[in-house]
Amino acid sequence: MLTDTVEDYLKSIFALSSRNEPTATSALAEWLRVAPPTVSAMLKRLDAHGLINRLEGHRVELTAHGLRHALDVVRRHRLIEEFLVRVLQVPWDEVHAEAEALEHAVSDRLTERIDSYLGHPTHDPHGDPIPTGRGQHVERWALPLAQARPGDRFRVARVSDRDSAALRYLGDLGIRPGVVLEIVEQVPFGGPLRIRIGDAQHGLGAPLTALVHGEVA
Repeated sequence: MLTDTVEDYLKSIFALSSRNEPTATSALAEWLRVAPPTVSAMLKRLDAHGLINRLEGHRVELTAHGLRHALDVVRRHRLIEEFLVRVLQVPWDEVHAEAEALEHAVSDRLTERIDSYLGHPTHDPHGDPIPTGRGQHVERWALPLAQARPGDRFRVARVSDRDSAALRYLGDLGIRPGVVLEIVEQVPFGGPLRIRIGDAQHGLGAPLTALVHGEVA
């Protein structure tokens, strides 16, 4: 049985690699908010247990064994988030932290009961795909909102939950998975992106547009 810390590392490596971001020691340290030497020590442990492969440039990748465990944790985490939002009506900007704590305590049996109770959801409240119980999973990050152009109608697919304050703000504006918004204007020289949702217009700076992914509708 894997420890909570090992599960956190496997999930973090999965998260970074699925975003095509570096999985080097420094990147993992920043993602996990721990010191690089701590990461280095844990990576040695994961390597010894056949959970990761070492790559050039101090990068790592999950082995098939490591990926299977990572998907198990991701599945529990995202099902818990969906349960908390849909059943307990916990605000969507609070469920990530709660799921981080609960994901290590929920058994496989309870995970499957939650999945069945919710009707086998395919995505969590933030639009992240939920792996199946058989480990089937497609992790696709669509077009960033920042790359949409004036006049485009943009359907939101995913909103990153890494920053709870930003997530709360975006939710208050009505920016959630499934919502279609219109790109009004991209202010030049690094200015905000102006969008329209219904009759309301809002300006979003680069840190916020980087959190929203979707497709031109």
